[in-house]
Amino acid sequence: MKPRRRGAAALAALAAAALLSGCADLGYYWQSASGHLGLMRAARPVPQWLEDPATSDALKAKLALAQRIRAFAVAELGLPDNASYKSYADLHRNAVLWNVVAAPPHSLTLKTWCFPVAGCVGYRGYYDEAAAKAEAATQQAQGLESAVYPVPAYSTLGWMNWAGGDPLLSTFIGYPEGELARLVFHELAHQVLYVPDDTMFNESFATAVERIGGARWLKTQASEAARLDYAQFDDRRQQFRALTADTRRALDAVYHSPEAKAQDWPAVDAKKAAAMAEFRQRFALLRAGWTGPRQGAYDGWVARANNAMFGAQAAYDELVPGFEALFEREGEDWPRFYAAVKRLAEMPKLERRQALGAPARSQPLAALR
Repeated sequence: MKPRRRGAAALAALAAAALLSGCADLGYYWQSASGHLGLMRAARPVPQWLEDPATSDALKAKLALAQRIRAFAVAELGLPDNASYKSYADLHRNAVLWNVVAAPPHSLTLKTWCFPVAGCVGYRGYYDEAAAKAEAATQQAQGLESAVYPVPAYSTLGWMNWAGGDPLLSTFIGYPEGELARLVFHELAHQVLYVPDDTMFNESFATAVERIGGARWLKTQASEAARLDYAQFDDRRQQFRALTADTRRALDAVYHSPEAKAQDWPAVDAKKAAAMAEFRQRFALLRAGWTGPRQGAYDGWVARANNAMFGAQAAYDELVPGFEALFEREGEDWPRFYAAVKRLAEMPKLERRQALGAPARSQPLAALR
């Protein structure tokens, strides 16, 4: 089947899913389907890019590196060997899509949106940034805190491998070697396992795979220069994650405080403001100690920081230590690890999170839809 006809079939399938959800969401699903179709149309197999004299030497080097990373993912991490990440698309923009997240003013529990097949997730993606900002404004008008953030890549969970799979994208191909490897490992991990209605489980699992796999790539495949570059950035990332984890705990304590239980919202808001001010003060001190490239990597995140942003970050971080411990208990054997994760996925949501060591207050009190 030619790429254009494959894309048309994908668009028809996604449009059918929209109709199953009701006319109210038809416009949203249509932008999702047409946006993904545009991405697929832009993709060409990597060998074509490598043979094209118009392709820059820098891009050729990155594409060749990505193919080595892809082969390593299959051979060493047990990740799927399929059509994904064997083609490349230049999107001519800085993000493949923009996610909207929202949360109440006194909770870190994300609002969820529900979709056919994928289930309910704590974000809503748009291929147009203006549309994403309009949705965020709608959430604010409903009394929620909201934010929009750019997304460099997403996974179709293996459902689109028949149509060419997920391509490498211009939005991330320029990443430093260690970050490029981590991203590919993360997105492929979503094709190993996806549990409807549990964003935290899915994202924490993929993050654990990317961290463990990324460390192995750097240790065995990367140059010394790449390892040093990664070590500097990862040190900053770990500092920032520790700071945001502290802030999440502080905010969670505020939202479960005696004042909150008594619904003394002015007192709660005062404590919340103090926690946020401390977060920004501590970040300023961290940033002042950073030098070299990518010094401002977290400035945008801090500028948007609110309950929605902290809630979204928790989805990627909260259960990672539990998955890493599980990997060790399974003898650092990838097939055994994946089998153990799949057994967890069969458990009720609260039980599987508790099995991974999640604190009781990380469990959502109720889903907002």
